[in-house]
Amino acid sequence: MRSALLRRLLLGSARQAPSPSHAPRSTVPWAFNATRTAVSAAVADEESECVVFPREGPGVSYGLNWALAGRGVIVKEKAFHNLKSYDLHKNGAAAVDSVKGVPVFVRGSFCKEDKEITKAQFGKLLKQVTAHISSVSNVFVHDGGIGSSSKSDAKVRVISDHASADLMFSNILWRVPTRAISHDSCPVTVYVASSISPAAGELLGLGSQPNAGFIAADFDRSSLILCGKAFADNSGVKDALAALAAPTVFARGGLPLSARLLVVGDSVVLLFGSKDTIQNCTELHKLMVAKDEGVVLSSHGVAPLFRTKDATAPNLYKQPASVIITSADPSGVLPSISKLSPGQAAYHFLAGYQSGKFMPAYHDQFLSLDPLELAKRLSTQLQNSEIPSYLINVSEGEKHVAGKELLKLVESTLSKGARPSGQRKASDSVAAELQTKYKDYISSKYPELPEELAF
Repeated sequence: MRSALLRRLLLGSARQAPSPSHAPRSTVPWAFNATRTAVSAAVADEESECVVFPREGPGVSYGLNWALAGRGVIVKEKAFHNLKSYDLHKNGAAAVDSVKGVPVFVRGSFCKEDKEITKAQFGKLLKQVTAHISSVSNVFVHDGGIGSSSKSDAKVRVISDHASADLMFSNILWRVPTRAISHDSCPVTVYVASSISPAAGELLGLGSQPNAGFIAADFDRSSLILCGKAFADNSGVKDALAALAAPTVFARGGLPLSARLLVVGDSVVLLFGSKDTIQNCTELHKLMVAKDEGVVLSSHGVAPLFRTKDATAPNLYKQPASVIITSADPSGVLPSISKLSPGQAAYHFLAGYQSGKFMPAYHDQFLSLDPLELAKRLSTQLQNSEIPSYLINVSEGEKHVAGKELLKLVESTLSKGARPSGQRKASDSVAAELQTKYKDYISSKYPELPEELAF
């Protein structure tokens, strides 16, 4: 009686799949592959004192399956976790041609309102994607981090329907301890449905997307969906991941910034600039820790958001010797180089002035944090760490300052005798006009601007 009751309890519980509130209702096998792994009632001996379940092995982890079920993904056969490149290639991973300009849809962002989606749209899309991943034989899971400092990073779990996508993420995310995701309070979850029906895009009004696919991000859920070949859009994926990770990094004391990290001799430099400015100065490329923009600045130092190709590079660099903000002012009001107070640096960072246009916090994509909050934290960080900051005007009339000339200005900020260069070449009326343009924009966007943040 006792053994029979135990057997019924075990087998009965094994046959009942968990039903997370957001998991799609489906007839696919349960997370633990109950129909495959549970001991059959016909096999279990009525007089047996215990029921033995199969051991875990490659692709079979009850704990992982439970965690995936909590994200709406029900493992059909196997779920592979953090496979190395060699094993990913054995499971079908291959190089995929990169794509660019994949459509991106977001909710909960401060920018890109023309691509905003509703909570209901994202929810429906998520159900489609999790049902699709649940229908494939093998699921690939990769855990990593954004920001290399464990004290202020954001953990990421990628759930994919193909090894190729898993391989791509293993190359851009920082490695984290094995149990980092299960112990993290707010990890970012990425769902990759590379082989989902092209009709999935119709939910967002895209129509059928037979080629590149699309990206959908929900900042409130800390979730990212990549359909079709969207995972091969390296730039688009990194932009979305950086935005999703920003609230967590910020809450943990880090400052996620759209900046470049340079190493000049023994010094570290943080450089803010438009993509055009960076592309026009190939001399700077040799000094960059990574080609991609994106760093985390904290009291512990500065770190790249994503993994670099240099395996010998440190995960965390020392505090910057200087912070440089580049603005493009063809009117000549801004001198070629000027030293800034922490409040002034935060003000020009907030404006991101580029030839008559403003690019708040130097982000030309979507933001999940208020640019004003970033600016205030930057001012505090510069003051507390006593980091000198400079403004460089990359315009001389219609000419764009680049090449060796810009490199020389960058290097000059590291000199103890660095001085502001040049007087205003514009008239007082032109100078007043530029300051008014700044003031009108900033006050309209950020009416509660602190007094210390000033031109």
